[in-house]
Amino acid sequence: MTLSRSGDGQSGSARAHFVLVPMMAQGHTIPMTDMARLLAEHGAQVSFITTPVNAARLEGFAADVKAAGLAVQLVELHFPSVEFGLPDGCENLDMIQSKNLFLNFMKACAALHEPLMAYLREQQHSPPSCIISDMAHWWTGDIARELGIPRLTFSGFCGFSSLVRYNIKRQTLYIIFHNNVLEHVTDDNELITIPGFPTPLELTKAKLPGGTLCVPGMEQIREKMFEEELRCDGEITNSFKELETLYIESYEQITRKKVWTIGPMCLCHRNSNRTAARGNKASMDEAQCLQWLDSRKPGSVIFVSFGSLACTTPQQLVELGLGLEASKKPFVWVIKAGAKLPEVEEWLADGFEERVRDRGLIIRGWAPQVMILWHQAVGGFVTHCGWC
Repeated sequence: MTLSRSGDGQSGSARAHFVLVPMMAQGHTIPMTDMARLLAEHGAQVSFITTPVNAARLEGFAADVKAAGLAVQLVELHFPSVEFGLPDGCENLDMIQSKNLFLNFMKACAALHEPLMAYLREQQHSPPSCIISDMAHWWTGDIARELGIPRLTFSGFCGFSSLVRYNIKRQTLYIIFHNNVLEHVTDDNELITIPGFPTPLELTKAKLPGGTLCVPGMEQIREKMFEEELRCDGEITNSFKELETLYIESYEQITRKKVWTIGPMCLCHRNSNRTAARGNKASMDEAQCLQWLDSRKPGSVIFVSFGSLACTTPQQLVELGLGLEASKKPFVWVIKAGAKLPEVEEWLADGFEERVRDRGLIIRGWAPQVMILWHQAVGGFVTHCGWC
């Protein structure tokens, strides 16, 4: 276990000490870096738990909080990838090559229990006051109880999504998996009413629980996550109450938990340099990206990005590209192609990039999404419905 990149700040002996444990996936980790900054700006000390590969991705964030003199420390724990059947250095969900390795990854995450506990027990000069962990890290509940401190969950969802997810899990998940009431529902597009919701809500069978977590062996982990969600001391959401008062209040009533709405947390960044430093190192120079956006009229650019984990087929990407071309509008398209999707790379090179080069900016890999979205040239966002 190595410790590194601590912010200067004042002595931590008289301040609250928050331990942040993000899920090792970009859409989960990035908002927790914003949370770390917000907590530190309000005088708290923050230990941000990560792993070597993920810490390397957070170099911009670490340098930024250090320059600001904030008491944020990245704590690097060894991630047992090889021990759990993952490739060496596979420490983030976007590095998993097969859905079948998801369970291995979750088990490797849970194995961080002992090294994290050892680190926290060493903090005698500044014992932890509270653990804020991703809902997927159910095992942090045991740590919080053993230390006698609160554990708050962070899901990354908005209040509406959290309420939908909770109601489905609480009222239908057990029935779906144990009583098989849906075994006679043969049409995946048949609408099913979601009970206990403040407004009418129907979902198709295809959109009921399962999805990316529906892999062999995940049932027990899903149950542990839900059990720990019931036992936690509250939840933090990256939203604000004025946006979705009904759903947040309903969520508090049904869970009997306090919900802290502290979003949008990305607003803690006040310039393009800081927004560009969020997450992984950008695949394109930010100055080049800004120069391209500056050359466009306000509200004229379509921004297309489906996040780091969403899966799209080559055929879908080609259709999307043809749609952008047919729109005759300027666009920024963040695309995952390269070695993973060679047929898409071939299609891009076979005339598409040349045809759209005067109005299309294609970014392969990671992009400074918030920086782009804040630019006045951007007028529309085509996305997988992630939550910045």
